[in-house]
Amino acid sequence: MIERIQNYLDELIPNPKCELNYNKDYELLIATMLSAQTTDKRVNEVTKVLFEKYKTLEELSDANIEDVIKIIRPIGTFNKKAMNTIEISKQLKDLSYVPNDREFLESLPGVGRKTTNVVLSNIYNVPCIAVDTHVSRVSIRLGLATKNDSVRKIEEKLSKKFPKENLCRLHHQLVLFGRYYCKAQNPKCETCKISDICKRKKTK
Repeated sequence: MIERIQNYLDELIPNPKCELNYNKDYELLIATMLSAQTTDKRVNEVTKVLFEKYKTLEELSDANIEDVIKIIRPIGTFNKKAMNTIEISKQLKDLSYVPNDREFLESLPGVGRKTTNVVLSNIYNVPCIAVDTHVSRVSIRLGLATKNDSVRKIEEKLSKKFPKENLCRLHHQLVLFGRYYCKAQNPKCETCKISDICKRKKTK
């Protein structure tokens, strides 16, 4: 079953990639933090303005919080996220790069395991899976996890079931599969080649 799922994802999404726009490592970190409880599309709209106005970590760390709030207001929970953006910039400023250090990254405000996994996977090709709502939903529907599993448990199960060297690629494929095909509402079951193993009807 695992090989069949992987083959179908390779067929459907042969060139998966992160849909958050960024040009610098720290921009990905901040964008991922901002993406909590909102869409990548909306985050891309605000970070385009944010990173054009504040072109360096130094500028962003010295930003007026009210100005940052005004820019990121469309993504919600903007007060907290604005504070996090500035504080992350301050902590990274002296380093001038995003380190390959899980403990450090998870200590940053607003940065948890999911955001850290996204950053480590995309920047350093660390084999890990960030479990968001899409990955969780798809994993449960395909019987790779159960509805009672925690996010961490789903991550552990996927990491054991799939080859380590495939995890970075698999993460993006599961996100995109959930975002555009195996959607929460009106999933494209009629064209899905693995619908026969889907447990959606049992997990509604």
